[in-house]
Amino acid sequence: MKINRNFLQIKQSYLVSEIGKRVDAFVAQNPDKKVIRMGIGDVTLPLVPAITAALQAAVEEMGKKETFRGYGPEQGYAFLREAIVEDYRAKGVQLHTDEVFVGDGAKSDVGNILDIFDKDNTVLVPNPVYPVYVDTNMMDGRKIIYNDGNEDNGFLPLPPTDVAADIIYLCSPNNPVGVVYNKYQLQQWVDYAHKHGAVILFDAAYETFITDPSLPRSIYEIPGADSCAIEFCSFSKTAGFTGTRCGYTVLPLALCGRHGVESVALNRLWNRRQTTKFNGVSYIVQRGAAAVFSPEGRRQVRESIDYYKQNASRMAETLADLQIPFFGGIDSPYVWMRCPGGMESWDFFDYLMNNIAVVGTPGSGFGTAGEGYFRLTAFGSQEATREAMDRLRTLFARS
Repeated sequence: MKINRNFLQIKQSYLVSEIGKRVDAFVAQNPDKKVIRMGIGDVTLPLVPAITAALQAAVEEMGKKETFRGYGPEQGYAFLREAIVEDYRAKGVQLHTDEVFVGDGAKSDVGNILDIFDKDNTVLVPNPVYPVYVDTNMMDGRKIIYNDGNEDNGFLPLPPTDVAADIIYLCSPNNPVGVVYNKYQLQQWVDYAHKHGAVILFDAAYETFITDPSLPRSIYEIPGADSCAIEFCSFSKTAGFTGTRCGYTVLPLALCGRHGVESVALNRLWNRRQTTKFNGVSYIVQRGAAAVFSPEGRRQVRESIDYYKQNASRMAETLADLQIPFFGGIDSPYVWMRCPGGMESWDFFDYLMNNIAVVGTPGSGFGTAGEGYFRLTAFGSQEATREAMDRLRTLFARS
């Protein structure tokens, strides 16, 4: 028996485990201090009433012979896929239900989509980057090249002029930086993909946090994207499904890959992959997800998103008052701040924890271009966020 040696090249959950280890040690030594965690991007508000009512109704259905359901379609139930299509139509994007695949979260689909691509592809990822993009390709042994973000390009790097890629990862609103590509910038990426025959894997997990009407919430708002891009969305941050698990992937019928001289529809390959390796999301969860798109569900979910956006605004206001450079905090739940005094990311992590018991995420954990930066999340309670920002103001008033 031989193992996949590519797994040995991957850091073994270094970022999460190292944060946990340091926080546990701090708590053990300081049991009376209240630690405020602003590092992990998990939601804290419960599911809204429209969703829980739909979940409960679906449970009742599953308990009755006449409404019980067994195996469902691997692509998702029609009622949810049609609701997703309607949601895209409101953005000005026309989809067919066969282009929508319901899954158990964007993270799973972002990793699993690689099954339909050959290992002999060059992958272009942003730096700093959501680690899943890198790790899943390392597991397959693909060549990875990096496109550095920095303050000069607003952490929104544009296509390179000196290298060609086959698979391109974009995340907007971006995790970890919290910035958003505009239509002109995304058009450059679509043009680059067409020029090189590449595919864009577009992570739109945070699209509902965009309130600026000039900013695209889907890459399919860009002309030509339907023949070069796959989009991943999630109910996790939109509607609190981090523990319920549901998302969806859009794979246009017009998008094709190459097999020698043959052109092959990627939609067909993904459908074949899902029907072979995936049993689908439970009927109960899909009913809850469909409730997100109901009038009452939209209103209630919007209130939750606004709650988190108020946290992000509070963080942005605090950093602006302290004259600490930062990105995000407007159309995103993340704030990406420069570590004061030229501190390295892990040094600043320890500084905050030891002085004010606030925990964030060191930017270096997202790649080399993240060194010297720090991510804060808006997914905590408003009370905890307010207290954390008050502690931050007090800390820098002393320093």
